This record gives sequence, C-alpha cells and structure tokens, in this order.
Amino acid sequence: MAEGCMMGLRYGMVFFNLLFWLGGCGILGVGVWLSVTQGNFATLSSSLPSLSAANLLIAVGTIIMVIGCLGCIGAVKESRPLLLSFFILLVLIFFLEILSIMLFFIYQDQIDHYAQRDLKRGLQLFGTEGNVGLTNAWMIVQTDFRCCGVTNHTDWFEVYNATRVPDSCCLEYSDNCGLNNPGTWWTAPCYERVKDWLNENLVALWIFALCTALTQILGLVFSMTMFCQAVKVETFYA
Repeated sequence: MAEGCMMGLRYGMVFFNLLFWLGGCGILGVGVWLSVTQGNFATLSSSLPSLSAANLLIAVGTIIMVIGCLGCIGAVKESRPLLLSFFILLVLIFFLEILSIMLFFIYQDQIDHYAQRDLKRGLQLFGTEGNVGLTNAWMIVQTDFRCCGVTNHTDWFEVYNATRVPDSCCLEYSDNCGLNNPGTWWTAPCYERVKDWLNENLVALWIFALCTALTQILGLVFSMTMFCQAVKVETFYA
C-alpha cells in the first residue's frame, strides 16, 4: 500500500514538474523571441535599462526551468539532495514573493513617486540613438492607452523645449501631428491610465497570483512528502 502511494506520488511529482519545466521553456522562448525581434522592447526605465519585457521573461523562464528540472530528476531518482534543493528554492521564492507584495503595499506612495520621476527621466532619452526600445515602448503605450506623457502631456514640452509631443500622442496619427496643435492630442496621463487598467484587471491578477501560490504549495507538499518517505525507506533498510 505504502509502495503504491509512493509510486503515485512520484508520478504526480514528475508530471507536475514536467508541466512546470515546459511552462518555463515557453516563457524562455517568448523572451528570446522578443529579444531577437523587438530588441529591448518595453524598456521604459532610464535607471534600469535591462528591465525589459524580454529580459524579465528570459530570467523567469530560466529559473522555472531549473527548478522544474531539479524537481523532476529528484522525483525520478528519489534523490534526497535534489528534492531538498527543490523544496528550499520554492520556499525562498515563495517568501520573496510575499515580502515583495508586503513592501509594495507598505511603500506604495514612495514607489509611485519614484516610478513617476524615473519615467520622466526616461522621456529625455526618447528618440535618441541607442534607445530604440524605450522609444518604441512609449509609442506603443501612448497609442494603446490613448494617453500622453507620464503625469501630463506637458511632460513632453520639457523634452522638446517646445509646445510639442510625439506623434503617438495624436488622436489620429499622421506625420508631425504632434506639432503645435494641442486640440488633436491625447491629454490623459499614461501613468494613471496604466494604473486604471491594472485596477480594472485586478481580479484576473489576483486569480493568477493565487494559482501561482497554489502551484508552489503543491510543489512544496509533493517534494517534502517524497523527501520524508525517502528518508524513512533509507532508515528502514539501513
């Protein structure tokens, strides 16, 4: 009976980690594709130029693949070191996620202030050489969210030293439509528009967070149960 339970647990652990590993492969693949085809797409920060969608996906995908591989091999071989390593890594990630969420809510105002200041500094790099990713990101954000600037469309006046905005701020896009014609520009701030979009999709974000947490908890339970069972078996035959 115990052997049958152990076998079922092993298969469950292998299946779970195989899905985990395949998910990591998919995320890594999307990250590499974005990096190759879009450059540093979605890099809006001037102080953290490496914080792009492509780089984040590559990092997350790699971490998930490594953890999934550890768990899968540990389950197949019933290796205590690998199962314990898998468990420790998941615990660390789980607590880091909880800590990050707590710090975000505690320092939300300070984070808002810093993010807005950093994004405004990033506007100064718009259209400059070597900042294609940042330029493309701002064009896409302003077009998709129908907004202009970080906190106001006048943020761009400081960039151009004139009453001018990028053409992506225009209600109807055309070449040089951002020159001296305020009546044809979006005036909503992009920072608030993005925050509103996140608030509108808050339920989906919480569901995703809960599913992620549940997946991690299942991984912790599977790995620790197998680890304890492996210790019992080794002790029994010692």
